[in-house]
Amino acid sequence: MPDATPRAAAPAGTSSAAEGFRYADLAPATDFLSVLDDAQYRPVPDGWWVAVTDVVDSTAAIAAGRYRAVNFAGAAVIAALRNALDRRELPFVFGGDGASVLIAPDEEAAARAALAATVAWARDAMALSLRAALVPVSEIRAAGHAVEVARYAPSPDVAYAMFMGGGLAYAERVLKRGLHAVAPAPPGTQPDLTGLTCRFEPARARHGLILSVLVVAAERADRTAARAAIADVVRLAGEAPARGHPLPPGGPRLRWPPPGLAHEVRARGPLKGSLALRRLHVLGTTLVGHLIFRLGLRLGGFSAPRYLDELVANTDFRKYDDGLRMTLDCSPDLAARIEARLEAAEAAGLVRFGLHRQGAALTTCITPVAALRDHVHFVDGEDGGYARAAQALKAKDALRAEDALRAKDGVKANDGVKAPDAEGTARAEDALKTGDAASTLVDGVPPVAESADAAMRGAAV
Repeated sequence: MPDATPRAAAPAGTSSAAEGFRYADLAPATDFLSVLDDAQYRPVPDGWWVAVTDVVDSTAAIAAGRYRAVNFAGAAVIAALRNALDRRELPFVFGGDGASVLIAPDEEAAARAALAATVAWARDAMALSLRAALVPVSEIRAAGHAVEVARYAPSPDVAYAMFMGGGLAYAERVLKRGLHAVAPAPPGTQPDLTGLTCRFEPARARHGLILSVLVVAAERADRTAARAAIADVVRLAGEAPARGHPLPPGGPRLRWPPPGLAHEVRARGPLKGSLALRRLHVLGTTLVGHLIFRLGLRLGGFSAPRYLDELVANTDFRKYDDGLRMTLDCSPDLAARIEARLEAAEAAGLVRFGLHRQGAALTTCITPVAALRDHVHFVDGEDGGYARAAQALKAKDALRAEDALRAKDGVKANDGVKAPDAEGTARAEDALKTGDAASTLVDGVPPVAESADAAMRGAAV
């Protein structure tokens, strides 16, 4: 791995020659550590777009106990785009309260319509403010960032996109600034969310706790050293049973009615103009499904036991999108060791990180055809997960920004920058409000840091 700080983007236009670029043709990695290897990644050509979304003020939704709804809205973006684009394999990453998806040049119009419909649906049906943008890759590259993609296959049946180069973080910053925004469709517009479900009970921690982990490289960090620190964290996580996988063998528990029933009703939309009829319909179909799983039935090409095994294997509990995200089931001792390693790397100026501990993990599923094996499953912590971890990361950034302001005024800085206590979080509150607590990782610095010329940019590692 080369020793550099932010990874230089290819000159504008150079990647446009790669007209034959096809994401599905990239050979998938099967060892998660290899997603830290530059050789796995390919530049995305000019002419492509990054669709990026997030839920505005997800912190308030979490505080109101609505994180399952936030996760559902984030996954809805992926379901809507997949269905609008003929269910082809899309390069996407689920971020808890939003998603980022690569869109090919000839699919921009269909993707824009699907995003507009999903923004309107989130507002009308879910009472959530979902913002969306379509950012040209050429603009990202012109701004000095790269968009590079790899495929990682956690099982033989699915592969998830991994991203490097800082381009997705730049696109998220563009989104939060209101640029390239996708306007909502007219009220009542229903996106095609076929296959999107939320029927499983939260998976309780079996080994102590569920740990949400976010790690990005620090600005001006030595790339090789930062990568080594991130790799250490992945290896530490691998010491947990099942490498920290948060779902139990055989999958999380099912009950009826499912906990996500209301979300699924809203995802399907009114039946003959009536949500009450749709609710009865979903109650019936979920009851049949519950009995099939409860009895372990095999019907035609579908096998309930096999599906549950595939669910666990296909879950995206580890990913890399300009930074490391993991949802782990581990012991308190291992969580403390992971935190200690990250604190040491942070003190050395190599990384920025946020953690959040909770008791269970949520699973949101996209299963267009149950008999097929390519169903995908997104896992996040039950109590805010990635959003809470990102909030912790940003709170520390805000304290660093405060220190920068104090230093300008000749005032003594804060004593170290560790995970803030309640008082420290309160001091950072105003800075966090406009940044939102969830999606932005590499470039998710509160505005106060930018105003102090002390933005802690994550190196494109």
